[in-house]
Order: sequence, then structure tokens, then C-alpha cells
Amino acid sequence: MLSQRAKGLKPSPTLALAAKAKELKAEGKDVISLSVGEPDWDTFESVKKVGMDAIANGQTKYAPSNGTPEIRQAIADQFKNDFGIEYAPSQVTATAGAKFIVFAALQMLVDSGDEVLIPAPYWVSYPTMVELAGGIPQVVVCDKKLNFKLSAEKLAETISSKTKVIILNSPSNPTGNMYSEEEWKGIAQVLKDHPNTVILLDDIYNRLVFNERGLAPHFLEAAPELKDRTIVINGASKAYSMTGWRLGWALGPEKLIAAMNKYQSQSVSCASGFTLAAGNHALRHGDAELGEAVAKLKTRRDFVYEELSKVDGLEVEPPEGAFYIWPNVSSFLGKSFKGKKLETTREICAALLEDQMVVTVPGIEFGLDGYLRISYALEQDRMQEAIQRIKNFLSAID
Repeated sequence: MLSQRAKGLKPSPTLALAAKAKELKAEGKDVISLSVGEPDWDTFESVKKVGMDAIANGQTKYAPSNGTPEIRQAIADQFKNDFGIEYAPSQVTATAGAKFIVFAALQMLVDSGDEVLIPAPYWVSYPTMVELAGGIPQVVVCDKKLNFKLSAEKLAETISSKTKVIILNSPSNPTGNMYSEEEWKGIAQVLKDHPNTVILLDDIYNRLVFNERGLAPHFLEAAPELKDRTIVINGASKAYSMTGWRLGWALGPEKLIAAMNKYQSQSVSCASGFTLAAGNHALRHGDAELGEAVAKLKTRRDFVYEELSKVDGLEVEPPEGAFYIWPNVSSFLGKSFKGKKLETTREICAALLEDQMVVTVPGIEFGLDGYLRISYALEQDRMQEAIQRIKNFLSAID
């Protein structure tokens, strides 16, 4: 009955782990989940009020498949204010989540056999999305020596005439690292020699950063001349804690945006009207509440980094953005826990969950084994408890 595509499809490992944590909690287990990619604070009060008012006012019918004119203008205005680069509303689309926006962009860009360059560690869904578009994921491992980022030299070694798209994510999920302006310039210089490669920028965490500016350095600031073959993707989920509202957007060449609009109209139809209204308010008026959230997140980042740095056998660096930390657990691979061999981080995470009821995500799912992704979007007392449980677990490995 099932297609070959369906038979080869695997679920999102991060969502599967989050579902497992909820299942265990429903059974009465004291589970601490460090797996989910969303803030633990609620959607901002002012944003919720606008959304509820929109429902009360009847904004519950179909909306335009590319979003309302108001939100497309708000997206274009925010990007111009942030980076000084202009987009017309016709170069903007908004629909049901940034995840679907990435999916739709790849569906409209990639033909069967096209290669898509993906630096690893990567967000878990990129390779599967490429495969669902008929493309070939070209994974480029960027290890600790490269600070888990694609260098210009590494890009020059791996890009080819077959590379249709390159996906770049900054700050990174899973590491929290972000590219500097100089690093972007180096990458752009290489890409100028490959005019048929489209640049897909996943900016979903670009406001959750700990620098003075409050924004991650942007590729198009370093290389505005590449705007015509760059698609910028972002959304409301992370910065405005609207994961369940489902709102994402893209800015890019008009031809590509128009194709995505058609695809959206034939698939998810549209984002809901009340979500678009709430998202428009977040874009226009959410900076003050966002600033408070980032300050809280930085305090948590500092606490988690300090505490994990004290754990024997772990190596950890302070992340620059997002809400993940990426500890190196490779010193425990090949060892045993209660008679079970820990060959990969999958076995480490499974044993940690079974023994200590702490959910983390294995680095192997992000294309680079030897690491765990830990979300610190959690209240400090629960985070402290989770770290103590991790210490207890690691100390019992022999």
C-alpha cells in the first residue's frame, strides 16, 4: 500500500523524543526534557491578546496563501530596519510555519538528482526535506577544528557545478554558534564563483543572541550583491515563543516566492488569520518583551555553561545564540553502562533516559556523533536537577 517514499521516511527525532517525554510524564514519571526546540515561556501577553481579539472579531476564515498584505509589509520593514536591505511585499511570503517554508522552498528549487550542500552538524530535518524533493544531501562535516561552522576553504573543497542549493543556519541548531561578518564574506567570495547555486538562509534564531546588537551578523550584510539568488527564512516560533501558532516566512526573488505561493495554495492553504494578526503585532511591537526573554535566556546560558563545565569527562563551549548547548561526550563512547555498550550517542541518550529520566538529543541525529544537544529553555531549578542527574549517570559509566 505505501509508496517507496513513505517506506523510507523517518519521523523527526526531536519531535519523537519530545513526545516520548510527554508520554512518560503522563505515566507519572518525573521526566526532565532537554530535547524540545522551543522556549518554555509562554507567547508574549500583548501578542496573545491580539490573537484572541482577532478570533473574537472573526479572523477565523481562509487567509491569503502568501499571508496578509499587513504581515508581508511588516516582515519587509523589519528586515530593512535590521539590515538595511529592501524587499517589496511581492518578494515576501508567510504561511504555516518556518519548517514548511523550508520544505516549500526546497520543493520549488530542487529537481531529481540535484545536490544540496548541508554543513554538519545540521538541523535534523534538512537532509530528509532534500530527499523528499528528490535531491541528494551533500553533507559536509564541520568538526570542532572548524568550530562546527563551514569555512570558506571547506566550502571551496566541496561545492561543485552540481550544487543547486546551500543551506546555512546561524545561530546554529544544534550548537548555538553563529557566523561572523568576516566568515560570511569568505563564504560569499566562494559562492560568487558558483552563480547557479541558490543560498538558503535559515535565520530562525537570529534574534535570540547574546551580543550587544541583539542580532546575528547576516550573510546579506556581508554580500548584498548575492540577494538575487538568496532566500531568507524566518518565523515567529522561537523569538516570539509562538511554536504552536505556526507562522513562518521567506524573503527572496519574486519568481521563487511566486512559485512557493502556488505550492502553499495547493498544500497547507494558509496560516490562520488570527495567527497572522498576532504575528504582525509581534513583528511591530514585540521588541521590549523579546528583550526581557533574551536577558532571561542569557542568564540560563551562563548558568548551564558554568555547571556543565564542572562535569568530569564533558567538554563544552558557551553558545552565542539560540537556546542549545552542545557538550562533547566522546570520552564516554565505547564504554559501558550497567553492562550495555555505549557505541554511539543514541545509546548514551537511551541509557540516560532509562536511568535518570532526562531526555536529550543524540549528536548523531545532527550528522556529528560524540555530542549531545541540550536545550536550556528551562527554569533554573529544573535545569540544576537535570545536570545533577546527568552527573550521576556519567559517573556510573565504566
